[in-house]
Amino acid sequence: MPEWTQHVIWWQVYPLGMLGADTTQNPHTAVSHRLRELIPWLDDVRDLGVNGLALGPVFDSETHGYDTIEHRRIDPRLGDDDDFAALVSACRERGVRVLLDGVFNHVARSNPLWLAAQSAGPGSPEAAWFRLDPQQPHDGVLKPAVFEGHDHLVELDLSHPPVADYVADVMISWLDRGADGWRLDAAYAVAPDAWRPILDRVRSAHPDVWIVGEVIHGDYADIVRRSGMDSVTQYELWKSIGNSLKERNLFELSWTLGRHEKLLGAFVPLTFVGNHDVTRIASIVTDARHAGIAHALLFFLPGIPSVYYGDERGLEGVKEDRAGGDDAVRPEARRDGAEWQRNDAFRLHQELIGFRRRHAWLVDARVEVHDLANETMLLVATARSGTETARLAINISDSDVALHGIAVPPHAYVLSD
Repeated sequence: MPEWTQHVIWWQVYPLGMLGADTTQNPHTAVSHRLRELIPWLDDVRDLGVNGLALGPVFDSETHGYDTIEHRRIDPRLGDDDDFAALVSACRERGVRVLLDGVFNHVARSNPLWLAAQSAGPGSPEAAWFRLDPQQPHDGVLKPAVFEGHDHLVELDLSHPPVADYVADVMISWLDRGADGWRLDAAYAVAPDAWRPILDRVRSAHPDVWIVGEVIHGDYADIVRRSGMDSVTQYELWKSIGNSLKERNLFELSWTLGRHEKLLGAFVPLTFVGNHDVTRIASIVTDARHAGIAHALLFFLPGIPSVYYGDERGLEGVKEDRAGGDDAVRPEARRDGAEWQRNDAFRLHQELIGFRRRHAWLVDARVEVHDLANETMLLVATARSGTETARLAINISDSDVALHGIAVPPHAYVLSD
């Protein structure tokens, strides 16, 4: 991986929601220069100790950003090329890296590529850009494969060389404009081998790029090896942290940490306790005090950490499986809003990130579990060099405990060297 990724901590935002755009439609009637409104938030990024801005979709789309119309154009609800350049420049001035969200597995039905395929018909070069639904007859009419049952999202065929060239060209063009890396949306829906020629081309043009794939389940290490990605999203760890704290069963977390250790022999995963697709950690835990423990785990455990906007303020939000069900976890952020002021959760993040900065070697440390019980555990991290150690003692019980001489109050944690 690029050397800079050993020290990066991301602040992930969902721009369309955070900046108050209408995510149900895109009238394309005027340009709203919302991207520049992110610039004042960079002061929060700096003061948190974070040095990476992970942007959700910023390219022209029909509604929520994941139904792309044009990969080479900034969504007019967010701004234009000048607004993107201004944001990148502001990040550069503050030493903040920029990660873009690449939605390449599928496009909207209004995307010109799909419209051209429809017009040309089955068997045409244009139609070859898309996967077809194998369950339907193609009697002179294109019937595309659609993404996870969403009929308006038609799937590109990334194994088709012209499509691979197109995706590589798009990725390179935005890296040329100042981005540092890419998150590959729905990377799990594409055969890993199809990513390889694309990412090899991108890396040849930008050797310092970092590429992380959205992968929910499967053989993470094998996907990284075959695809050429640097990393994938560590959903196993996210689920285990939430479940263990909610159910007061730290044995589950201990078991997952064994799997996590094995991954570190192959790559360093992207770790998180919140993102734009999941219920917020403050709404997952049954005891509000345990949200802080989840964040302590995020910054103690090996990986490249990502903080989802609002989690650093302790926001709640439940994702629901319905139309508009993501809205609660993708809210507008108003700088004058009471919930967006710096509070105890913000200060807690500053302390935890400060600890991580002082122990940057935690990014790929070895972690051992001691004093394990349903509601208590001691984690001991050791640098791969073997010269430094750190400890995280966790107590989610109702009583005081001592873990290897470390006194831990109820529903609390203790970080130490």
